[in-house]
Amino acid sequence: MAIATLTENFSLEDFMVNPPDHQEWVDGQLVETTGMTIKHSQIQCRLGRYWGNYAVESGQGGDAYTELPCRTLKQGRRPDVSYLTPELLTEFGEFPTLPQSPPLLAEIASPSDAAEELFAKANEYLESGCQEVWLVFPENKRVLIITENQTLAFKAGDIVSTQIILLGFRIAIDELFG
Repeated sequence: MAIATLTENFSLEDFMVNPPDHQEWVDGQLVETTGMTIKHSQIQCRLGRYWGNYAVESGQGGDAYTELPCRTLKQGRRPDVSYLTPELLTEFGEFPTLPQSPPLLAEIASPSDAAEELFAKANEYLESGCQEVWLVFPENKRVLIITENQTLAFKAGDIVSTQIILLGFRIAIDELFG
């Protein structure tokens, strides 16, 4: 869920230079991200830790982030979990905001999130440099992986794995949701 804040003098360029905490720049307004539950926060931290640890252990490098400020083609966003390759870290690691979508990211659904909004956001990320979006649904213990060419669905008992970025990462759905 998001709450709009009146921001007459705050542009997307302002967001790029100084992204406010817990806010995105959407359709010309700062929007406060709300609706995070304990379960949401737990999965966000867990997935970020697993992606980051795997990046190191597999030798692929890069790192995982939570609420990384990034720019899509038209918005300023903060995906719940992101992975940046070593190349992106070298190129943009000192910037306050990533000028594109991360190549791999996850959005964790809050109980108040509408499915249509999550799918629209996934498409926005894919149009802005992202190659793989994980939509994580804690209440139903499901993960959808969306790439430019496919959508894969995973449920309790399944093993979910990355498709394009951070290759070889795998986790049991039951372990992700605890």
